[in-house]
Amino acid sequence: MTTLDTRSVPGAEGSAPGEEPVPTTEVSFDTSPEQYRHWTLSVDGEVATLTLDVAEDGGIVPGYELKMNSYDLGVDIELHDAVQRIRFEHPEVRAVVVTSGKDRMFCAGANIKMLAASPHSWKVNFCKFTNETRNGIEDASARSGLPFLAAVNGTAAGGGYELALACDQIVLVDDNSSVVSLPEVPLLGVLPGTGGLTRVVDKRGVRRDLADVFSTTAEGIRGERAVRWRLVDATVKARDFDAEIARRAAEAAAGSSRPGAGATGVALTPLHREIDGDTVRYAHVRVVLDRESGTATISVLGPTAVPGSVEELHAQGDAAWLLAATRELDDAILRLRTNELAVGTWLLRTEGDPATAAAYDRFLLAHRDDWLVNETIGFYRRTMKRLDTTSRSLFALIEPGSCFVGALAEIAFAADRQYMLDGQFEDDAHPLPPAVLRLDEFNTGLLPMSNDLTRLQVRFLGSADELAAAEAALGRDLLAADAAELGVVTATPDDIDWDDEIRLAVEERASFSPDALTGMEANLRFAGRETPETKVFGRLTAWQNWIFQRPNAAGPEGALRRYGTGKRADYDRKRV
Repeated sequence: MTTLDTRSVPGAEGSAPGEEPVPTTEVSFDTSPEQYRHWTLSVDGEVATLTLDVAEDGGIVPGYELKMNSYDLGVDIELHDAVQRIRFEHPEVRAVVVTSGKDRMFCAGANIKMLAASPHSWKVNFCKFTNETRNGIEDASARSGLPFLAAVNGTAAGGGYELALACDQIVLVDDNSSVVSLPEVPLLGVLPGTGGLTRVVDKRGVRRDLADVFSTTAEGIRGERAVRWRLVDATVKARDFDAEIARRAAEAAAGSSRPGAGATGVALTPLHREIDGDTVRYAHVRVVLDRESGTATISVLGPTAVPGSVEELHAQGDAAWLLAATRELDDAILRLRTNELAVGTWLLRTEGDPATAAAYDRFLLAHRDDWLVNETIGFYRRTMKRLDTTSRSLFALIEPGSCFVGALAEIAFAADRQYMLDGQFEDDAHPLPPAVLRLDEFNTGLLPMSNDLTRLQVRFLGSADELAAAEAALGRDLLAADAAELGVVTATPDDIDWDDEIRLAVEERASFSPDALTGMEANLRFAGRETPETKVFGRLTAWQNWIFQRPNAAGPEGALRRYGTGKRADYDRKRV
């Protein structure tokens, strides 16, 4: 069961008139299979099955029932955890079946009463996390050779169909009643919020006009018509459904690149965090909140040793440095952006020995073919993407004692600005050596953004020569002057100006409209090409964000508020 910490946090700002605020309890993302209330994870040889059977009384907050296999944030937290556990704890699994434990209902999508009663911030964070979870399923298929098969054994509506869309194959039961649908526009006055529109046309290749009809047909599409329109891959009679799913799962497993039988997984044990006032300490991550200035200082501690062999890495399990640090950083990001809405600027730091960090990178690069190394790098890649899509101002502070090297340097390049101290802090009793920044292969392709470009490529989009110069500096320890000349940092204040420059930057950020900053940052971060993933987070999410605030959807007479009451929504008919 998903747990909630009891500490109170601001959570109801931005509620539309007439909305009931979500209770101000702090969300925790800690869970495990034995705690699940909504999902069952079972493993049979090379095939894992994720069965959704939502507990109606199991909402993450009170005030609504999760009927018809509808979901809320708590349901998705379990799904995210389950996918992670398959990837790390079950390397023998080579295919995953996603299905329902309900009769004639695969999933009705996001719970409407939850959406109607939630403040705007809750709705947006819920949709963002759900999108990231769906993208994680697709990442498992594309990057880890782990195909997903949606066994749609009942109606899949809205977010339920979007869950199926994240899978590689969709098989719909042919029982004369089960359909797939995206009814958000005709019924709710909103959009399919977790990539449905994008995946229908970009991923499944549904013709634009047919997609228009489908997305405005509340009753959905079934049978051979769904196959012809490419909405599903096949429909199968109920009597043959289980056998066909088993056949397709076995076929998918046979083509997987996962280790399979004989491989031993790594148990993901509960995270340990110590909370002392405004400081949260993990083993490798520290978060210090300053609510007066609106900042969170996030420090990632670099490795202190390098495994002697890949066997030693496996023996370390989830205590291995990059896996452990990534789990902690991911958790810190999720908890901050969900629970600390008014902390608008994150100061990103690292601490450690650059030489050890570089050696750890070399070890990982040398063993990239190992399944655990590949999964660990993949988890870090997804966590960096989560940082990219976080609506906070991000400033990297590169100081003496930091280790922004290779993989950790991506934290700096994910930031909106990079400040690097030129020299040392002279008033320290024992001054540390001047800060360095070092690039390696992690910065040239292993950790792409959602637009499939590296952060260096996005940074130097306007100049191939500058990009080439930065990439030519791989393996060099760049002092502040070198980094400034290459353009890989924003500013290089000296010891005298450092504190004032950082303070002024933070104060300036705090004086601006958070809404305007969120829009500005998102536009600037994703320069270059557009992909289905950037459409989901940029185009689709931006529109949904706006639509969620409009009276036609969220007002007292809007579609979300009137859904299920028997009254039609009263729309303002102006196109704006």
